[in-house]
Amino acid sequence: MDVVSMEWRDVLVASWPVDPEVVARRLPDGVEVDTFDGRAWLSAVPFVMKDVRPFGIPASIGRTFGELNLRTYVTGDAGPGIYFFNLDANDRLGVALARTLFRLPYYRAKMNVTQEDGAVEFQSHRTHSGVPDLEFDATYGPVGEPETASPGTLEAFLLERYRFYAAGRKRVFCGEVAHDPWRLAHADATFRTNDLFAANGFEQPESVPHLLYSPGVDVTAERVRVV
Repeated sequence: MDVVSMEWRDVLVASWPVDPEVVARRLPDGVEVDTFDGRAWLSAVPFVMKDVRPFGIPASIGRTFGELNLRTYVTGDAGPGIYFFNLDANDRLGVALARTLFRLPYYRAKMNVTQEDGAVEFQSHRTHSGVPDLEFDATYGPVGEPETASPGTLEAFLLERYRFYAAGRKRVFCGEVAHDPWRLAHADATFRTNDLFAANGFEQPESVPHLLYSPGVDVTAERVRVV
């Protein structure tokens, strides 16, 4: 049953290839690394959550705020999906609800997101107590016109996933989302500060990231379930 409607806007997906073992040792039982060409991937994803509201409620009363996450790609009993190491958001109520409804590792942050001449400037400072500090400062934007990803490509592997997994106490939870296929363009990005890897216990990858931009999708999300 759908419980939340929202829009995801101005999305950057910056993805680094890593050794699958680096990711595997950080996953809970019941979730396994998914690979493309033999490599696992870690993606930094800043974007805007727009008009977040209960399903069936008009968008005009929704909440809009920035979000920043580090994620990887996995398989589990319910099928291929995404596993989040963190989701920082600039909305105290949204963080509290997401932690309760979706069992996801959401943390409070102060963010500033602006757009000028097609470029998005995204700054985030984590304010959540009891967890590692996290600073992020980047500018990004599209190169070319967005298109849907062809099956079998890295772009489809990274984006065409409609399921997420979350670790609970001795249990793994799964949630489903629904939206149209992603429209993607290659992207330019400048990272002035990126603490996502250090804050989540990873070394900063030395490789050059694969950069994608999407203007966004309209999304509905279901309540999580135990798998």
